[in-house]
Amino acid sequence: MSFQAVFFDFDYTIGDATGAIVAGFQYAFSQMGLAMPQREAIRRTVGMTLEDGYTALSGDHDPDQRARFRQLYTEKASPLQVQETVLFPGAAELLAALQQANIPAGLVSTKKSSTLRAVTKARGIAPLLCSVTGGDQVSKPKPDPQGLLAALGALNLQPEQVLFCGDTLIDGQTAQRAGTHFCAVLNGTTTRSDFEASGLPVDYIAETLSDLKTWLKL
Repeated sequence: MSFQAVFFDFDYTIGDATGAIVAGFQYAFSQMGLAMPQREAIRRTVGMTLEDGYTALSGDHDPDQRARFRQLYTEKASPLQVQETVLFPGAAELLAALQQANIPAGLVSTKKSSTLRAVTKARGIAPLLCSVTGGDQVSKPKPDPQGLLAALGALNLQPEQVLFCGDTLIDGQTAQRAGTHFCAVLNGTTTRSDFEASGLPVDYIAETLSDLKTWLKL
C-alpha cells in the first residue's frame, strides 16, 4: 500500500451513533418548542456541525438559538453516545490490519474530542489509533482542512502520502482542500451516485469497511 497514514471521519464511517444523535436532536427541538424533526432528516445532517444541522432542520440562523440547541443536544446525547454507539462491521478489523502493517490510523471528526475518546475506548479501538481530532480542537470545521492537516502534520507527512476516508461530500471536500487522497465509504446517507456526480476527486468508493480493507490490500 502506498499510503503512509489513513485518517477516518467517525460518524457513518467508522461508527453509528444514530440513536444518540436522534435523541439529542428531538430532545432539543422539543425543549425549544419546535416541530419534531424526523429520524431520516436528522440522519442527513450527520457530518455537519451541530449548529448547522440545527439550522438545516429549523431554518433558524440566530446565533443564540444555535448555541442553545448545542447545549440542549449535548445534555441529552452525550451520555447516550458511549452507551449506544456501535462500530460498523469490519471497523476494528480494518484498524487492526493497519496497525499490523505499521500504517498509522487516526480520526478527524466534527464530533467533540472527549466523546470520540470515550467511545473509542469503550469499543476497544482506542489503542489502534495514533490520533483523535475533534471539532472542538479546530477553529474551522470541515470542509476546512485544518484538522486533517494538523493530524498529518503531527506525523511529518505530506498530504499526497495520506488517505482520508469519509461518508459525506463534506469529507470529500475536506480531502480535496487538504490535498490528500480520498475514499468514500457508503455507510451513511450519501450514495455512490452522489459522490460520482459531485466532481470531487475520489480514489475509491467502498461499499463497506471490509471492501475498503480489501482495496488497501491489507
